[in-house]
Amino acid sequence: MNNLTGYYKNSPWPVECGGNKRQKIVSNGVLNSKNKKPKVITKINNRWNVMFVHRNQGELFLGGTMPSFIGPKPFGWVQKINPDDLSVLRESPKLKCGDHIWCGAIAVNQDGNILKVNGSYVHLLDNNCNVIKEKKLSVNQAHNGFLILSDNTLITKDIRLTNDKESTLTRLDSKTLETIGDPLTLPEPSMGRIASLLEDGIEYIYIPGKQKIWRVIVHNNKMEIDYSWNPLYRHDDKKQGLAWDGCISDDSIWFMDNGDIETVRTIFSENPNGRFESFPQTLDWRLPAPWEGKVRLLRFNIKTGEKYSYEPFSQQKGGIIAPPLNISKHKLCIVWDSINGGIAGISYNDNKFEKNWEINIRPTMQPIYFEQSNELVINHFDDKSDYLLVIDVLEGKILSKVNLRTPMANGMFLTPGFNNDVLYCSTLAISKVSW
Repeated sequence: MNNLTGYYKNSPWPVECGGNKRQKIVSNGVLNSKNKKPKVITKINNRWNVMFVHRNQGELFLGGTMPSFIGPKPFGWVQKINPDDLSVLRESPKLKCGDHIWCGAIAVNQDGNILKVNGSYVHLLDNNCNVIKEKKLSVNQAHNGFLILSDNTLITKDIRLTNDKESTLTRLDSKTLETIGDPLTLPEPSMGRIASLLEDGIEYIYIPGKQKIWRVIVHNNKMEIDYSWNPLYRHDDKKQGLAWDGCISDDSIWFMDNGDIETVRTIFSENPNGRFESFPQTLDWRLPAPWEGKVRLLRFNIKTGEKYSYEPFSQQKGGIIAPPLNISKHKLCIVWDSINGGIAGISYNDNKFEKNWEINIRPTMQPIYFEQSNELVINHFDDKSDYLLVIDVLEGKILSKVNLRTPMANGMFLTPGFNNDVLYCSTLAISKVSW
């Protein structure tokens, strides 16, 4: 069960990050991983696996695309997965993506059907992965995830990095895929995924732009940019990179910058996005960052737009491919540097930041936090294999380290399983770890 109005009522995790605020908090269940022997299932499927979502109890769906940077055309797909052994129970036909290669997203709508945004297409599928409806979006560009709002409308946005064209918000009926109102052109290109907040009967969408964080007010038949709230987070220079997704928590929205690493820039230097005549050598996220600055933790007050900034790590040329996780009850924000390595717990009080702990690992992906047991789950890549780590967020200590034996790490999503387990997605592989 969940309290997410636009999603399937019976699902505890119907959408990426567990909800529109992108808090990535698992409120029910614990791992209690310390001193337990983990059980690992890894499947190498040679696909770009993006995320798992839940429908009913024990009903699991996986969505993704194909890493077809050269050669055969890419396509999107959805699979119904057996949560016990990760075998495929049902699979969609090949889903059009406009030949764009980017991760996209899936979610379970209020009717219990599966929505998938991939490239420049949206698909609506039933719980056996049959296509109910297909819609080509008006913007010919890869779209970077989506959310379902309280009025059952779906909001999605194309991903752009450079000033040649601004990004666009598109609004659809999540049950029929019919367009609602006119698409909204944003003042800037936007890379990171959107977050939303329903407050005092008004729904707000928060979008990281190239220099500012933008807020959009959702009306019945239109969307409107709220020019009273658009704080600046970076200058258009070579010191800092762009922000990924925001996390709404503790009356603030939290970001990390330095996200448009060489891999991302290479993918979006082409249209269709990510398609090349020969395989580029710049698709490795470990390459040096194309800017000078350190990774920054950025906090913006939801009411006033006031900005607070902190540099958690000492090394220059930091970079990330996933956003932070804030734990409001502990006044603690979890941040990392994927290029240089390092993860840290940053406490804040009266808008003063202090590093509580730091661990020398190399995380890349969207973590999850088990609230009842204070266990954070995130990956660590050692250049040979990806690991899943469980960290005590109060002590900053590793409770469990599990070798997934997967060949590649990226910035995809972790999902809680149904019984003391965690589901992992990356390029080429999926895994399940149980304690």
